[in-house]
Amino acid sequence: MATDWRPTASIETLRERARLLAEVRRFFAARGVLEVETPVLGHGGSTDVHLASLSLTATTPAGRERLWLQTSPEFHMKRLLAAGSGPIFQFARSFRDGEVGGRHNIEFTMLEWYRPGFSLDELIEETVALIRQVLGPKPGGEAGSLRRRRYREVFREALELDPFGVELCELRRLAGERGGLDMGDAARDDCLDLLMSLVIEPTLGREGIDVVVDYPASQAALARRHRDPEDGEWVASRFEVYLAGLELANGYDELTDADEQRERFAEDNATRRQLGLPEVDIDQRLLAALEHGMPAGSGVALGIDRLIQLALGKTSVAEVMAFATPNC
Repeated sequence: MATDWRPTASIETLRERARLLAEVRRFFAARGVLEVETPVLGHGGSTDVHLASLSLTATTPAGRERLWLQTSPEFHMKRLLAAGSGPIFQFARSFRDGEVGGRHNIEFTMLEWYRPGFSLDELIEETVALIRQVLGPKPGGEAGSLRRRRYREVFREALELDPFGVELCELRRLAGERGGLDMGDAARDDCLDLLMSLVIEPTLGREGIDVVVDYPASQAALARRHRDPEDGEWVASRFEVYLAGLELANGYDELTDADEQRERFAEDNATRRQLGLPEVDIDQRLLAALEHGMPAGSGVALGIDRLIQLALGKTSVAEVMAFATPNC
């Protein structure tokens, strides 16, 4: 008989979680943003090589089909935008295989919202305002101050190197040294991701909210790209928000070009084949929606479990979930 049937969060914590979710809903209601619900299952998954999508075989009107558990509600929400929904938000159950730990759970809640017509700067302001409202007043004002820096800046400050200009052999050497791994044939982005997660991220958001912008163009995912004014290097039009060493949110100036998005999906799957990773079905309905026309604007995904963890002073996301993966 199973003995680990109890919730991983206390009942009092779950009451506080409900209160904070209601606070988020009030935030968006005051701003005229519509709450929506979209499917957990889709005909396409995330091709991102750094994400592991889960799939299942289901009986549908078309017969036995493979369906994908969504890593975020992004694709379905963009189809709503293309259909004329206007600004929308959602608390979405999301799934990423293998992600279990103090900051991760295979099944988690993503708060995602989209703002047609918003610039990236406007969305950064709104994201920070939401975080401040959920956290409330904090001793010493930890959540009050805001510091915005470029990806290049944080690497220069922490590691004294330009992530765009450093030779790959030197980057591999440094990543291997800091990570205790053999990075002899690692790709540039893999080295940068390791250094970001192990060396830089733990230092971010220690004196306030840190926003990092202008990531490498190779990390654009579903974001537009623009030229870095420093030297004309292509960079991703996206941002990430950090507090207390935790990445809380990831926002994009959303890509609306269907042809470019199709090429990026194909490139991802080509990289997956090279790495021996399973290919992921491309979401053709998303591409059709982009071809129809999705309004220009910005969107952001925020890990609501992490934000609640910070708001309630807990040490792991499991403590703010009714049943984390080991006890589900």
